[in-house]
Amino acid sequence: MEKVIIIGAGPAGLTAAIELLKSGKDYEVVILEQSQAIGGISQTVRYNGNRMDIGGHRFFSKSKEVMDWWSALMPLQSAPAYDDKLLGRDKSYADGNADPEVTDEVMLLRERVSRIYYGGHFFDYPISLKPDTIKNMGLITTMRAGLSYLYACVFKRPETNLENFYINRFGKVLYSMFFEGYTHKLWGRHPKEISADWGAQRVKGLSVTALIKDIFSKLFIKDSKKRKVETSLIEQFWYPKYGPGQLWEKAAEVATGLGAVIHKGCNVVSLGYEGKKITSVVCETSDGEKVFDADIVISSMPVNELIAAMGDAPCRVVKKIAKGLPYRDFVTVGLLVDRLKLKNETDKMTLSGIVPDCWIYVQDKGVKLGRIQIFNNWSPYMVKKPLDTVWLGLEYFCDEGDDFWSMSDEQCIAFAANELVSMGVIEKGAVLDAHRERVKKAYPAYFDTYRHFDRVRKFLDGYSNLYCVGRNGQHRYNNMDHSMLTAIEAARCIISGKTDKSDIWNVNTEKEYHEEK
Repeated sequence: MEKVIIIGAGPAGLTAAIELLKSGKDYEVVILEQSQAIGGISQTVRYNGNRMDIGGHRFFSKSKEVMDWWSALMPLQSAPAYDDKLLGRDKSYADGNADPEVTDEVMLLRERVSRIYYGGHFFDYPISLKPDTIKNMGLITTMRAGLSYLYACVFKRPETNLENFYINRFGKVLYSMFFEGYTHKLWGRHPKEISADWGAQRVKGLSVTALIKDIFSKLFIKDSKKRKVETSLIEQFWYPKYGPGQLWEKAAEVATGLGAVIHKGCNVVSLGYEGKKITSVVCETSDGEKVFDADIVISSMPVNELIAAMGDAPCRVVKKIAKGLPYRDFVTVGLLVDRLKLKNETDKMTLSGIVPDCWIYVQDKGVKLGRIQIFNNWSPYMVKKPLDTVWLGLEYFCDEGDDFWSMSDEQCIAFAANELVSMGVIEKGAVLDAHRERVKKAYPAYFDTYRHFDRVRKFLDGYSNLYCVGRNGQHRYNNMDHSMLTAIEAARCIISGKTDKSDIWNVNTEKEYHEEK
């Protein structure tokens, strides 16, 4: 029996465990999780009867394998959810007995509404070519944007950085309005300083041309199942009744039912090795140091920490590159408010008439706030009293140890509430309750020593029994489904005895990301 040590109980680690254990081969699987939570950044935080999704996670993938994997754990709703009933929403419900008013283990079918809040107006995210867009931008600005886009079509810039990547697709005017400020907030760097790789991964195929094609496809192809849609333009997604952490907690139950052992509070500090093979994983726990022998290691821990844990094995250059890999850290401030000042001027019905957005992207350069989640719209079951209160998640991007990260809970909550008041989102005194969550290394970044990352990858691939998966395990801005696919590919390599790991690393590298269902 081969001993498999999996570092991290997030989507990648749990997926790898289940794939290995259901293969029918003889594996002893141990999962080491640093925190006390399941799901990594896909966890759900519970606070005073309300639930917070850290970062927001839409369950949608172009991969049928991933969609089937999710639905095997939680079936799609077969009857109206709480808000569907009250609002009389008409949806295509699945067959079966997954009534969210009766059972908890169910995926809700949700409408994707994400908009940009800029200059006191709402704009579709991604930007759409609707009459309201032109109205909110103003005729002169719209004309400038159009001319700027045409100019960008003719005079292409070399895509040596993220700024040029965006300008080539949207023109300089739209870039300066809707991309420059937000990107700077997210990464703490101007887009000129960031590799175009990030744009290639996050807005694959999305451009003004894609928006126009989407508009015409809606005009002439009424059946949404027959339309090809860019991933960033999808209109519906699945979502677990109680948030993403619910599904990953269910996955953990499945993994342990198949024989996996999960140890929480295990901080990996070093790896033992003989030649080019990992032989053990050493953890710090509340009970002292523990050593786990290993025949196979699957790692989703941050690459810089993994290299540091390998002691003298990496050469000086590899250590330097890994140590310099940048990350952005993340703070979510949950604010429970009695109402919003924002008016719902859309045709979408919502509980208590709140705006229909799942996310609101904040482009205003005068505030630090990056995004606002409205948990009522993700799932009414995330909120203790969804008719009487609005449960918001205010998302901030920062660096561990900086002034914002180091604020006390009280200071941070007051700061966040004051920003919402200054933006006209809530009235002063509207906050009924609040909670802060901090997440380290939420976003692996594409600058500094990242340009030399291939050296690190080559070194890690040199260890025959080490497999790097997931967002932090590959230092790649993977979505949840991509992280799962890296784990599925790793499991296939292990089961088949394949030594080439390129299929694992090739997940989420294609330039176009189409939804073809």
